[in-house]
Order: sequence, then structure tokens, then C-alpha cells
Amino acid sequence: MDRGGAGSATLLRKRSLSVNTTASAAAAAIDQIGSMQAGGVAAAVGEEPVSPTGRLFREPHFRCHIVSVFGLGAPVDLPALRAVVAATLARHPRFCSVQVLNELEKDARPKWVRTAVNVDDHVIVPELDPAATSADPDKVLEDYVSSLSTRPMDHSRPLWEVHVLDFPTAEAAAAVALRVHHSVGDGVSMLSLFMACTRSAADPGALPSLPPVRRRVGPVYEVRRRPLSLSSAAGALDALAALAVWLLSFLVLAWHTVVDVVCFFATAVSLLGDAPTVLKGKEGTEFEPRRFVNRTLSLDDIKYVKNAMSCTVNDVLLGITSSALSRYYFGEQVKATALASMMESSKDNGARWGNKLGYMLIPFHLAKRDDPVEYVRTATKVARRKKSSMESVFTFWSGDMVLKLFGIKAAAALCYGMFTHTTLSFSNMVGPTEQVLFCGNPIIYIAPGIYGHPHALTVHYQSYMNSVKLVLSVDEAQFPDSHQLLDDFAESLRLIRKAASGKPAGETQDAASRVPVEHT
Repeated sequence: MDRGGAGSATLLRKRSLSVNTTASAAAAAIDQIGSMQAGGVAAAVGEEPVSPTGRLFREPHFRCHIVSVFGLGAPVDLPALRAVVAATLARHPRFCSVQVLNELEKDARPKWVRTAVNVDDHVIVPELDPAATSADPDKVLEDYVSSLSTRPMDHSRPLWEVHVLDFPTAEAAAAVALRVHHSVGDGVSMLSLFMACTRSAADPGALPSLPPVRRRVGPVYEVRRRPLSLSSAAGALDALAALAVWLLSFLVLAWHTVVDVVCFFATAVSLLGDAPTVLKGKEGTEFEPRRFVNRTLSLDDIKYVKNAMSCTVNDVLLGITSSALSRYYFGEQVKATALASMMESSKDNGARWGNKLGYMLIPFHLAKRDDPVEYVRTATKVARRKKSSMESVFTFWSGDMVLKLFGIKAAAALCYGMFTHTTLSFSNMVGPTEQVLFCGNPIIYIAPGIYGHPHALTVHYQSYMNSVKLVLSVDEAQFPDSHQLLDDFAESLRLIRKAASGKPAGETQDAASRVPVEHT
């Protein structure tokens, strides 16, 4: 179990995170923070308990960390970067706190305790071989970021690091990698904080814009409201019809939720589970090194398929994933047949901070199909079915209840069972729709990943401007050909995009299996 040290006794004064991220303003903020520390200024900041999900990420089988790589359009101005980090990240409550556990106290729970932050401890500039970075900079970047999964973090300090990789690659002039312990916050929290540290490239004085949030109008159907005249028979019939539709919608929602929750817990306690395949992690995969590989996909192509199929972007991404996994799976089956004998012998940015995670078990169908758009059609059906269920809400709520009633060990065992009896993790996050600046430097791409959980494969999509960055986190031992898997994703999108132009209807399914996965 990870245990945080007590840290420094000096506490930073609590302030709202509203800063000017220009270098001069950031430098002034550093001076101000430094004078506060030098003068021994200590505000009476109360200790804050670590959230239930945050406590889960302290358990041995869930040493989860988030690693996000940001490609930059120009070389890194290191003094300016340190200044901005000090004025933004280092002032956030979670980024200037350590986790403290009083082991002498019975049933002690870890707490966040404020401490002084030395930015130089958290901004890391590695010494890399200049010859290697010149010969194959993309491999050096990939190798370095992947190596972070093997390096423990110092829990006597706030649990975050910024790694500066100031050399050009095929996509960017430089890169920075942000590594954060998952107990600090979830992906949405991290992205919201990061967005508060950036500015719009079109208007450096403004925050970047995100796509508008679409309101979900109901679990299954939207009932159009119109004025009713209850004095007439027609008005009464309209009212009864509306009530009947609402009641049917509620019953469908309740039934789907019950079925999904029963399946979820049956999976967690091993009554249900995936059979071993080349995609499913082996026991102990959460402790193995991870490799992070990524590929840029065209958001325009994805939206073209979305419009042609009358579905959502997420449905298209699910379809692409199903197609790519099928291509990889059946390709590996061919290899396995040829090499059978060898095979005998892994609160401060306008959003609520923390880990707000719910899960859905999504069946991915592994199949050979003549019509590539059938992967999207199938994914759309699955997604629409899942949207008429409150599975993710219930799993979030039930996790807290299990922890409160039976303790952290029981909650961890339940969550571990869910992971080990499923095959992979899938997530999708929406990013800025315009180019943004960090320290005045244009961001070219955003590539977040995760490691430390019991899946050998995690698929993550991150949109930014007119592109989608596909990031795979893989167990190196189980996926030595991870770039081939990336190629399968890119080829799947190409084929689906091409087929969507004509939308052929035929299908031939040679083999199929259901692969339930965890969805955050």
C-alpha cells in the first residue's frame, strides 16, 4: 500500500485558482508564494479526507497513475514553464497536498494535508542521449514516457510530475508529460485543471472553448410537450398517452438497470467472465511495465461516418474499436495456429474535483464482417441499449456503499474482480475545439494514458481541434506488436469511412465472441 509522508509543516494559504498565465504574472506569483513560505505564513487549512475512490487507488492492485503527453509547437521556455506551473498547478489544493495516514489510529483513513511545494522537485528535465534523440526522436519519446510506468513516485511530496522533453518529433517541436497519481483526480478533473492553465490561441486573454454539453432528454424516449385541454376528451387522451409513454420509458429504464447491475456483480464475483484470449490480461498484469503508443485519427472522417450512419461520435469510436480488435484478434489466431507449440510454452475549475467514476460493461463483438459499417451498426445498438440504463450511476453509488459498509478491502476486491473478469478498458474524452496555448506555446496534440490497473489493454480517445488522438496503454509482454494494433485501428477507420460512402448492406460473420469491457 502507498503511504504518504507528513511533508513540510509550512502550509500555503488557500486561494481560488484564478491566475494570469503569462510569464511575468507567473513569476510574480512565484515571488509571492516564496515570500509566504519564507515568512512562515501558515493559514489554518483543515485536513480533508481522501475520497473513497481515491482510497481505492492506494490499494496494491490499483496503483493507478495518469500520464498525459502534450505535443508543443515550439521549443520549451523552461523558466516560463516553471513560472506557470508554480502559479497554476502548484497552487491547486490537490497539487500542494500529501496523503497522510495515522497508523496508530484504529480504522484510520488517509487525509490530504497541505504542504509547501518546491517546483524544482516536480519539473523534471531528463538527461537523454543526443545521438538517440536525433536518430529516432519518436522512439525516444515513446520509450521515456513508457518508462514512467516503472518508476515509483515519492509519496512524501505531492503526487505529480511534469517531465520536459525538449526535442522535436514527427508531430511536434517538443513535448511535456504530466504524471499524476490517480487518487489526486480523474481524467475529467485533470483536463479541466489543464484547460484552466491554457489560453485560446485566437484570443490569448480567453480560456479555450469546449463543445457544448448536450442535454440528455430522457432514458429512452423524449416526450414532446404540448398544451393540453383537459376539458376535452382529446386532451384527456393526450394526457393518458403521455403518461403511458413515460411509464413505459421508466419500466424499460428500471428493467435494463436491474439486468445490467446483476450482470455487473455476477462478473465481479466471477459468476460471469471472459475466457482467456490474446486481448485479456494475465494475473498480475497490473504490476507489469506499460507501453503508451498513440495515433492521430481524423475527426472529420469520424463525423462523416456519424452523419452517414445517423449515430453519435462515441458510437463510431466503439465501432472502430470493435473492428480493430477483431482484426487483431483474428490475425493473432492465425499466428497462434501456426505457432501452437510455442504458445504452449497484462473544486477549482468550475467542476467538482476528485474521482467520479461509474462503470458500464460493454460487449465488444469480435467478428469478421464483409461490410465494415456493420461494426458501427452493432456498436450503435449496444450504445443505445446502455443509454437506457442507470448502470454507471448505480456502480458509482454502490462502490461508495460497499466501502462504507464493508471497508476498503471489500470494495477493492469487488472492483478487482470486475477488472480481472473483463478484457479491456475503454474511455473517450472531449477536448478543446480550438488550438490552445500553454506558456504561450501552441499545443499540437493531447495524448492521455493510464497504468496500474488489472487490464493488459486500455483504449482511450481524446478529441482536440479537428483530430482524435487514439492512445493505447498495453502490457509490453502481452502486446509486443502494439504498433500493429495501432495500424488495425487506423485501417478500420479507413475501411468504415470508405464503406459509409455507399453503406453496403451485406454481412458474413465467420466467428464472434462477446468481450465485456469496463467503461469509465
